[in-house]
Amino acid sequence: MAELNTGGGDGKGKKVRSKKQDAGVDLTAMVDLAFLLITFFMLTTSLSKPQSMNLAMPDKDPDKKDPVELTVPDDRSLTILIGKDNKILWFKGQPLSPLEGPTVAGFGKDGIRKVILDQIEKVKGIYGADPKKGLIVVIKPTKDSNYKNLVDILDEMAITSVPTYAIVDITPDELKMLDKEGMN
Repeated sequence: MAELNTGGGDGKGKKVRSKKQDAGVDLTAMVDLAFLLITFFMLTTSLSKPQSMNLAMPDKDPDKKDPVELTVPDDRSLTILIGKDNKILWFKGQPLSPLEGPTVAGFGKDGIRKVILDQIEKVKGIYGADPKKGLIVVIKPTKDSNYKNLVDILDEMAITSVPTYAIVDITPDELKMLDKEGMN
């Protein structure tokens, strides 16, 4: 084949230099290797799985629209009202005639956790170590409480190993108790 030189010489016998081309690096193999490494690490890495807590809610009677009423001895029941500003009001027994409380508490090991552990020991002192006759905690969040506080109380139930607890709607009498303490 013929080669056509288009420049360089002016016809006076000077040497014609060829045009220097830039040295190019073919990156196709590098891109292939990068995608292979990304694919390898994506397939071999274990992604964190979401964790959830089992929560059993009371059943409703199919014939009635109200929840099933359960009778619980007052000395076995602890009611926790979650108010605003990260505060808790707890009492033992019925709201109109509590056996203990109502008392304002905070979160953490010196707050509600200490109360729950003390109440567990009191119930064990009365009923023995029978798990079917242990402490029953009734959790009642208000509209002013936040989701984090509810999760914190559920964490306290897991930490203190309370076998029976439930999340229930708050009653007007209990809202009055919170109003009296300035927590509603």
